[in-house]
Amino acid sequence: MTTSELLSLSDELIAKAIEHCESELAGLQVGRASPGLVENIQVEIYGTKQPIKNAANISVPEPRTLFVEPWDKSSLTAVEKAIRESPLSLNPNNDGARIILNIPPLTEEKRTELTKLVGQIAENGKISIRRAREDLRHKAKNSVSADEITEDEEKVFDKKLQEKIDEANQKIDEAAKQKEQDVMTV
Repeated sequence: MTTSELLSLSDELIAKAIEHCESELAGLQVGRASPGLVENIQVEIYGTKQPIKNAANISVPEPRTLFVEPWDKSSLTAVEKAIRESPLSLNPNNDGARIILNIPPLTEEKRTELTKLVGQIAENGKISIRRAREDLRHKAKNSVSADEITEDEEKVFDKKLQEKIDEANQKIDEAAKQKEQDVMTV
């Protein structure tokens, strides 16, 4: 592989890691309603598991209320069950047409717990970026061995890759810091 191919592959891998980390952070309950809380909960409909966002409309009519309206009303109980069994500890109310979720305010203990979880999610994102870096460096070494790139090109690639890694880690840190502020805001 050439260094430009390796750099474009690094962009893909880093973007995926950041996107995954941000979606994990969006799914954390911070005491106010957000579609990100429930949109990725897996629900079994028609014999297959899929995220709720693929089977229902999620709206926020009030700051502490979520409405989940399945497009097929026969899947209402399956969506309700999936939310009830999720780790969010939410109690869904089924009114026959939609599911109403009232988001309770967070206690200080829960806020501290969520802050720790934010740190874990951020660290997992950084770990996945480090794994991608090591994989890409290994591919670069293999390219040098196969005489596809020179050792000088490999060194330039390593430097550019490290710049991208540092930038990605900074983005993850910023997202985690923002989420921690959201969690700790009463």
